[in-house]
Amino acid sequence: MRKQASREIARERIEILIANALHEIKEDDHLANCHSRLAKKIAMRTRLRLPYEIRQLYCKRCKQFISPGKSARIRIGRSSIKAIRITCLKCGHVYRKVLNIKKNRLSSLQVASSRE
Repeated sequence: MRKQASREIARERIEILIANALHEIKEDDHLANCHSRLAKKIAMRTRLRLPYEIRQLYCKRCKQFISPGKSARIRIGRSSIKAIRITCLKCGHVYRKVLNIKKNRLSSLQVASSRE
């Protein structure tokens, strides 16, 4: 019971710190980075997995806190597979998130898997 209670307190603190970091990033980058680093440290110490929405706020390469428009550039891909390209402006790393697959491509994948 004690472990569960400490994890619940850690979740609340992480949410508060991330909310403060998102609010502060407009005025003070350094303070926002301190809040986000502290939130990540709490999650690691209590062995909590950060929620998906919060994990997306960290660069995959340099592990810095990024915010769209301020320290990250977000573009929508123009190829047949729609994806979002996120570029960290601190380290230059680009990573993609696939949005959806075209219907005709999806049906060909289903036909190929049914043949096997």
